[in-house]
Amino acid sequence: MSLEDDSSGWQLTESDPGVFTELLESLGVPLIVDDLYSLDPASLVPLQPVRALVFLFKWLPGAGEPESTGGAYDVAFPGFFAHQVVQNACATLAVINALGNIPGLVTGPELQELLSFTTGMDPQVRGLAVTSADWLRAAHNALSPPSAISLDGLYQPKASEDAYHFIVYLPVFGSVYELDGLKESPITHGPYEEDEEGWVARAREVIEARIATYPAGSLEFSLLALHDDPLPTLQTELAEAQASGDVDREAGLAQQLADEHSKRERWAFENSLRRHNYVGMIHSLTLALAKAGRLDVAAEGARTAMKKRIEERRKKRQPIDED
Repeated sequence: MSLEDDSSGWQLTESDPGVFTELLESLGVPLIVDDLYSLDPASLVPLQPVRALVFLFKWLPGAGEPESTGGAYDVAFPGFFAHQVVQNACATLAVINALGNIPGLVTGPELQELLSFTTGMDPQVRGLAVTSADWLRAAHNALSPPSAISLDGLYQPKASEDAYHFIVYLPVFGSVYELDGLKESPITHGPYEEDEEGWVARAREVIEARIATYPAGSLEFSLLALHDDPLPTLQTELAEAQASGDVDREAGLAQQLADEHSKRERWAFENSLRRHNYVGMIHSLTLALAKAGRLDVAAEGARTAMKKRIEERRKKRQPIDED
């Protein structure tokens, strides 16, 4: 979450499966992330087993207290939990809080060392240790747009600026937990049934109750599923189908593999765009417009579009900052 720029060195993170999957890859974790547009059982079948749910929401003061969703603080939580002690780190902290509670998870050496080093620390000190790791901050910032312009010391917080925050839901020791780095302790939402849906059924109830605390029709949410990478399993099953001569199954698995590879290619392309520095291109376009005598016209068009946008937001009673 970011309420203001405190020059912590951690940049804002986009709620995008390609961004989170590349972060996991840099941590040496064989999991991927996918968007979730629904928590109904049918939508979750292709993603099972789901290891955790990363939830992004519009942060409001006092919102999300355990009482609103039937939860309770667990001050004796025996698992991994770190506080958020710097701005903008909530996305990576949510991921680390999840990974630290998945039994038997394969991780890279740096992450394994960090998890081992912070064993026994209280949440505040653990949060300081996590966000002091230069290599983790570099992995977090790897997909933040580069900038040749520094606004340090010039930024003034604006009262109407929205703040968004990442938290994570996952099963720990037979119960569904909510790990929010801005809360004093993990929040337990009780045990879950060991049926076909498992812990996700209880998490669905909690998330739906959380969303219900916002005005009807609010769309300031995003949900991501952290789950096993399906590629190794699909490749093994395809080889088995080819060996057995099961043509229909082979065709279906080949299509699933093609879809997965296509998704990874799209993520890689989008991430390359995120890394690109557009300052030079913008300068060249602006210079070209000026030489062609069209810069004033373009600037006026932009001002007109912004005024229209401001007016539309005012009609909807949605605050917007005017620069």
